[in-house]
Amino acid sequence: MALWDECERVGNWFFRWRSYLPLLLLVLFLLTLYDLAQVPGSTVPGRVWELFCLGISGLGLFVRILTVGFVPRGTSGRNTRNQVASVLNTSGMYSLVRHPLYLGNFLMWLGIALFLGVWWLTLIFCLTFWLYYEKIMYAEEVFLQEKFAESFQTWAARTPLFIPRLRGWQAPTLEFSWRSALKREYASFFAMISIFFTLHLLSRLYLQRTLAVDTLWLAIFLISLVFYGTVRYLKKKTTLLQDDR
Repeated sequence: MALWDECERVGNWFFRWRSYLPLLLLVLFLLTLYDLAQVPGSTVPGRVWELFCLGISGLGLFVRILTVGFVPRGTSGRNTRNQVASVLNTSGMYSLVRHPLYLGNFLMWLGIALFLGVWWLTLIFCLTFWLYYEKIMYAEEVFLQEKFAESFQTWAARTPLFIPRLRGWQAPTLEFSWRSALKREYASFFAMISIFFTLHLLSRLYLQRTLAVDTLWLAIFLISLVFYGTVRYLKKKTTLLQDDR
């Protein structure tokens, strides 16, 4: 099998499981906590650092929301079995970077990786993320090249792969849909907060031998839980979040 065919095959496999495989990184985070517990003088992250890391992850979630809120149906979805693209998105966030959703994912996980304050954990995460998502991006672009041909080539020539170009913004062709953004990203928001809250608890358990919970973190988690439950109910039991996308 030619190298490019192998890259595409691996990328499509990673694409199918992209929502689950990154969770394996949590095992590395737990091992890091255990390792820190063996180091004399290790301390839990301070509140300012924790909120800074939460802010980085929040920025990643914002990038995802700004992306999915403007795209039409049949694009930028959570499909897992096959590549799907009814149209080629080139406006909005897609006018700054070709893979804004993966940029959002990177920032969300970067904040989590930074949370424990261990430099080598962040380095391993960055290398793992790049090796993993590089294959997915390759497979996606092969699909888009085959489907949209010259249009894809023109867009790809002027738009960076992953690091945004902060100029050349093209206004989205559709209005922002808060219903679409809520439906697509409410679970991501809750998962992000849950991971931070869990690491907060475990860092204190490992390093301070106590499960004392910071009031602020408990409030953040409970608010996210109520938000998740409310949106899920509205999505499953009502028509309030239904729209034409």
